[in-house]
Amino acid sequence: MKSLNIVVNGLPGNVASIIAGHALNDPRITLLPYSLTGPEIESDRHTIAGTVIELIKPADRDKKIDSLVKRYGEFISVDFTHPSAVNDNADFYCRCGLPFVMGTTGGDRKRLAQTVLDSSICAVIAPNMAKQIVGFQAMMEYAATTFPGIFKGYTLTVRESHQAGKADTSGTAKAMVSCFNRMGVDFSPEAIVKERDPTSQHELWGIPKAYLSGHGWHTYRLVSPDSTVVFEFQHNVNGREIYAEGTMDAVCYLDRKMKKGEKGRSFTMIDVLKA
Repeated sequence: MKSLNIVVNGLPGNVASIIAGHALNDPRITLLPYSLTGPEIESDRHTIAGTVIELIKPADRDKKIDSLVKRYGEFISVDFTHPSAVNDNADFYCRCGLPFVMGTTGGDRKRLAQTVLDSSICAVIAPNMAKQIVGFQAMMEYAATTFPGIFKGYTLTVRESHQAGKADTSGTAKAMVSCFNRMGVDFSPEAIVKERDPTSQHELWGIPKAYLSGHGWHTYRLVSPDSTVVFEFQHNVNGREIYAEGTMDAVCYLDRKMKKGEKGRSFTMIDVLKA
């Protein structure tokens, strides 16, 4: 079976580097040695496991991507860039007919979905690529749909901690808040407590020093009106390896959808898991 071509955008970022490293070792996938990067990146090359990858600045991307399509044919773009680049990148992918997996959080998500809907391609858009966490989200979605209002009157607190370089509030935490809202809890995403200080993360949260530069710890705590009942849901991830396997599965899922002729559709990681 011929492997499918992908380009991982966002190098030399840490998450993009881990995703690219996994792609190099996945027999289903061929990593093309190119990556869209930000204008602030000074280097024009990045090496992963001996593979030299050319970094493409925004000013050069139209011309370069056109040459890649002519050389390699179809390929899937995997986006782990920066929240500020989400919508511009999606506009670019759709304009160029490049199906994509959007692992970057942030940006205008409604506009992002509409951009794909109006395009000739498909995309997998997910705030979290970790399959086990996505499965947990699916369980909460089921609860929100099946038992609306079950936590009415309860007070919710949400804490999330990520590495200092993560600019935006966790997309996973926001998605979970949406579920709790439908379960009757009055809570705004703006009330999510966002921790980015390494000292507090280690000394107050207990996050190991080895993972301060790459982690995702979330706690959702529900307290009954009279404070006699407490529910607490927690998922703590150290490192970024958990996201790579899900991303590779999302790439393969998207490839199958495109080969079936699907157009103008955005899929989630729940769709990927169900398949």
